[in-house]
Amino acid sequence: MATIHPFRALRPRNELAAQVAAVPYDVVNRAEAKSLAHGNALSFLHVTKPEIDLPDSLDPYDDRVYTQGAVALNQLLQEGALLEDEKPCLYAYALTMAGRTQTGIVCCASVKDYDTNLVRKHEFTRPTKEDDRVKNIDAMNAQSGTVFLAHRHHATLEETVETITQQAPLVDFVADDEIRHRLWVIDSQKDIAAIVGAFEELGPIYIADGHHRSAAASRIAALHRDRHGESHPESQRFLAVSFPENELFIMGYNRVVKDLLGKTKEEFLNQLAQVVDIETVKSPTSPKTFGMLLDNQWYTLKVRDGSYDAQNPVSRLDVSLLQEQILTPLLGIQDPRRDTRIDFVGGIRGDSELEKRVESGQWAVAFKMHPTAIGDLFAIADAQEVMPPKSTWFEPKLRDGLFVHKIEEL
Repeated sequence: MATIHPFRALRPRNELAAQVAAVPYDVVNRAEAKSLAHGNALSFLHVTKPEIDLPDSLDPYDDRVYTQGAVALNQLLQEGALLEDEKPCLYAYALTMAGRTQTGIVCCASVKDYDTNLVRKHEFTRPTKEDDRVKNIDAMNAQSGTVFLAHRHHATLEETVETITQQAPLVDFVADDEIRHRLWVIDSQKDIAAIVGAFEELGPIYIADGHHRSAAASRIAALHRDRHGESHPESQRFLAVSFPENELFIMGYNRVVKDLLGKTKEEFLNQLAQVVDIETVKSPTSPKTFGMLLDNQWYTLKVRDGSYDAQNPVSRLDVSLLQEQILTPLLGIQDPRRDTRIDFVGGIRGDSELEKRVESGQWAVAFKMHPTAIGDLFAIADAQEVMPPKSTWFEPKLRDGLFVHKIEEL
């Protein structure tokens, strides 16, 4: 059973939340972040992408970048843009995109649960990105990046959340991308006890997005134990928001490949026909079916029954089937994490982005993927297996800066 904790969040003053809230640090590059934060001194990008306030020539992993992030966070505190709640609370956070809403519980999860696999993982982390998050947290003595968790359906939990969210939210704004963000503070001890108790009944909870943030939190917890012995309890927890599985929206994570490995179009299609069934038609994706754009022509590729291990939760994933049956044997993509001949395009960009890439001539072929099911993510995490890279694209994206978790006094 997983344990969650209320905490005293640092939050923007309600009337400033829309100005402070920012896209996650890892979905924009330096130039994009600088453009988004331009003219807005309160943007949380000054905290999460502090290199935007330093010379462009400075390496984003330079120690001065992390120091600058701490300076920016303290400035928001000193100016009163961020305030600390008087007592530990939980929070409800609802995001609405295109008429559908998902509502999660903002809390602190347990590093111990992460270390013992009650908070379950499904991805490898990269040392460089993990080190970056460790330095970020250590410099600020706070966690500003929220780990996106998913939990199984629980009737009592959802009834409690529904009752809370029938009240007027303290924060309610629509961001530039037309996603609506609403926040409620849960300070009733009765409600907190009901929610914490429900999570204890859930069994494991799952990382949907935020493997580097959670891994970094585990390292920070160990660092504090080494430094202080009996460390502050907050240093053994990490900032998270957990959503029920039935409310999550996953889009396909599409692929583009630069060339056909020296093959002509006809040779490639002939080799494909030996592996999958091909139709010269554009159709909606479905499980075990891919869209393919080649030479400005859409095709539908259907995986053949019996060509994969249907009992293996990783092997049966569509992204695995594409990799094992097409990308590796026919196009020579051995390691999609490192091969520069492949790129990944989030489903939110639509078919038009794939068409633009292929029409540009810089990419020879595009593959449109069916979304990975949340049940498959759970099954892989339960089996302690690892999903292929770029298997899931969750929408909508959380905003940074709406909640900050202190692990020591700032």
